[in-house]
Amino acid sequence: MSANHTISKKVHNLCNLSTLNDMFIYYLCRRKTNVNMTMKRITDAEFGGERPLFASHDLCLERVTIHAGESALKECSGIEAIECRFEGKYPFWHVDGFTVKNCLFTEGARAALWYSKNLKMSDTQVDAPKMFREMDGIELVNVRIPDAQETLWHCRNVVIKNVEVSNADYLFMHSDNIQIENYRQQGNYSFQYCNNVTIRNAVIDSKDAFWNTENVTVYDSELSGEYLGWHSHNLRLVNCRISGTQPLCYAHNLVMENCTMAKDCDLAFEYSSLHAHVNGMITSVKNPRTGSIIADGYGEIILDSNIKDPADCEIKVSDSNTCVSA
Repeated sequence: MSANHTISKKVHNLCNLSTLNDMFIYYLCRRKTNVNMTMKRITDAEFGGERPLFASHDLCLERVTIHAGESALKECSGIEAIECRFEGKYPFWHVDGFTVKNCLFTEGARAALWYSKNLKMSDTQVDAPKMFREMDGIELVNVRIPDAQETLWHCRNVVIKNVEVSNADYLFMHSDNIQIENYRQQGNYSFQYCNNVTIRNAVIDSKDAFWNTENVTVYDSELSGEYLGWHSHNLRLVNCRISGTQPLCYAHNLVMENCTMAKDCDLAFEYSSLHAHVNGMITSVKNPRTGSIIADGYGEIILDSNIKDPADCEIKVSDSNTCVSA
């Protein structure tokens, strides 16, 4: 049969489809069939050693165990892992496009996901530290990471929802474009050197959080820990509860809207430029550089000879004409 005859027959078959809708359904069915034909599937299997599935593409793993070894799925693409168990180191390095569902990463699977992009992970337990490094495009939903040391470093375009992390020192170092919702964290020095972050409905227990950040907004959250937000730029806190000594010092363009500050929030705002509206008392304010502060009252206001220019911050009491300036 000639090539021209084959093409004519295909065109004739398509022309017999009665409507454009039929043509669209025909296209989808063919496309779906082709995808299913190219996706290889491995179920109820075990692998170990070094690089057992190196350079695999369009591969679905179901109930697969990766035992001790290294780099099981290095240099792969189009990977799905469902109800799998990962015990070996570095399983997902240099991977483009992968989905992880209902899986377990044991303590031995440290540094599991590095130098990769386009990950969707859901309903998964991660017991290994040093996860997610130098990645672009991460979506985590219903994930628990009880040992999140040095996790999510140098990552971009991250979406997190219903995630809980513990022992999370130095979480999110040097990461950008992060969206977080319904989140609970215990661990210090988090979100340092991050840019373009939005957080909603979170409980974050972390000293030295949000240092040297730029364009971070936190809504409806509890932020607990000393030295919050030092050297930050454009940090915005909305409907948040703050606790911990010496918060929000050396901040640039800090905004606080409808926030509360616990009794241990002493010596706040030193050398900061800010516009803050706080509900309730502030234990003490020290040498804010410029801007305005409104609160229901102040335990102590310290404006001494060490204040820095322009030294014109207005400190006001809510529903009162009382104003203190340097």
